[in-house]
Amino acid sequence: MSAGTKKITRKIFIDALNEDLSREYQAIIAYVNYSQVLKGAAYMNIAAELTVHAKQELDHALQIANHVDYLGGMPCVTPKPVKTSEKAEDMLKFDLENERVTIANYRRRVKRRWS
Repeated sequence: MSAGTKKITRKIFIDALNEDLSREYQAIIAYVNYSQVLKGAAYMNIAAELTVHAKQELDHALQIANHVDYLGGMPCVTPKPVKTSEKAEDMLKFDLENERVTIANYRRRVKRRWS
């Protein structure tokens, strides 16, 4: 095994999936909250889109939880922290940052060599 590679165990994989599940919970909560508290005509279409995304994130969470269970693990129940604000621009920045971090984590995992 070369430097930088790590043998994956069932536990390591379950822990990684549970990390993903916590991020999905975070996204669900954020999208539900943001979709309801965004105010103003400029944000109505965005709020409606966030409602759609909340449902998509729930589907993702269910899929991940199913994989964790299949592997013999217990799906986590704790979301990552959710930032809120009374300012629409702040909420959208928080959402963008959460998505950036989530995508970076998925990319890092895909690139990671597990043998």
